[in-house]
Amino acid sequence: MVRVPVKPELIQWAIERSKRDPADLAARFDRLVEWQTGQAQPTLGQLENFAAATRTPVGYFFLPVPPAEPLPIPDFRTVGSVQVSRPSPDLLDTIYLCQQRQDWYRTNALVLRDDPVAFVGTATTKSEHVATATSIRAAIGFNLSSRAQASTFEDALRMMTRAADEAGVLVMTSGIVGTNTHRPLDTREFRGFALSDDYAPLVFINGTDTKSGQMFTLAHELAHLWLGQSALTDSTAATVARDGGVSKPVTAEVSSVERWCNAVAAEVLVPMESFKQVYRPKAELRAEKQRLSNHYKVSTLVVLRRMYDAGGLSREVFWTVYQAEADLLRKVMAEKKAKAKKGGDPYATGRVRVSPRFARAVLSATWEGRSTFTEAFRMLGFKSVKKLETFGDELGMGNYLRQGAV
Repeated sequence: MVRVPVKPELIQWAIERSKRDPADLAARFDRLVEWQTGQAQPTLGQLENFAAATRTPVGYFFLPVPPAEPLPIPDFRTVGSVQVSRPSPDLLDTIYLCQQRQDWYRTNALVLRDDPVAFVGTATTKSEHVATATSIRAAIGFNLSSRAQASTFEDALRMMTRAADEAGVLVMTSGIVGTNTHRPLDTREFRGFALSDDYAPLVFINGTDTKSGQMFTLAHELAHLWLGQSALTDSTAATVARDGGVSKPVTAEVSSVERWCNAVAAEVLVPMESFKQVYRPKAELRAEKQRLSNHYKVSTLVVLRRMYDAGGLSREVFWTVYQAEADLLRKVMAEKKAKAKKGGDPYATGRVRVSPRFARAVLSATWEGRSTFTEAFRMLGFKSVKKLETFGDELGMGNYLRQGAV
């Protein structure tokens, strides 16, 4: 039986890169420890299985040293004031997929001679928060009056996502890598990212987060697009600005760019002028934060931050209640995930997983003969023409597609 001479450091690198529990991998590959020490070598079949288990391209194991895999976009995530240095394969593959979609859309837009998206890069971190937030709400047409029509957090998120997409932002939301239901994304690693481009600005939202959390992420990533900046972030409402002496959250140092984007996001979702009119500082805190959360359809964490900004909470009280609320929400999310069904049909959420604007462009180009069906399958994640037609029906393109776009 032929063995493959793989260097032990490459085996160890693949284990660490995968972010999987080494004990789980050792249980699956009974000679893994020997591979790590160089006492034994895997067969080609074993190496292929190990590569699949660790989400590692097989070719990497034939390199002399582990390859460097820098993130293709600026990384604003921090843990304990230290930037996260090793992205998971799930994060990298998600960014690569979105970059491919963005490149396709940009090329298509240039072929069609579309105008660039006007608002990309129109702000700087010196721009005033309220003015920038007002610009964002106006551009996407999602203000407080329109949000008042939403009866649930999910409705509000759907409205905001659709509004941003219609304004020219390709909004992708998914809790898995591509269509692979066995590769869930982890909010502990990232909540979203923005890919800036004049013709194809794109926002990706981690769909495993709460609906209210996804709203804040969308608002935060829109702020990055207003800066004309691609960025990977772990956006939270904890740090919004240095105002009042608050310069960092409980567990992480945050860059000035992130503080600015968080401040804009908070103002987009909960305008201070409106908040001061409805906020009751003397009311019981637990009931008041929940009332305002329901009123604005935002996370209670955002409400607590705005309470602090409005002068209703001291710095010490804010940090205490914020941390307790964040811990509670993490516990609730963990319980929901534990009860949720594993797997599922990734095609059932196609309109959320893939930007409707992007999907319509791909389907139109395919049926008009400017792009291939193979490309459509790759870009949209479907495997048959029938699936594309069904997706087209969901997007209101049924008659167009059935008439052959003639």
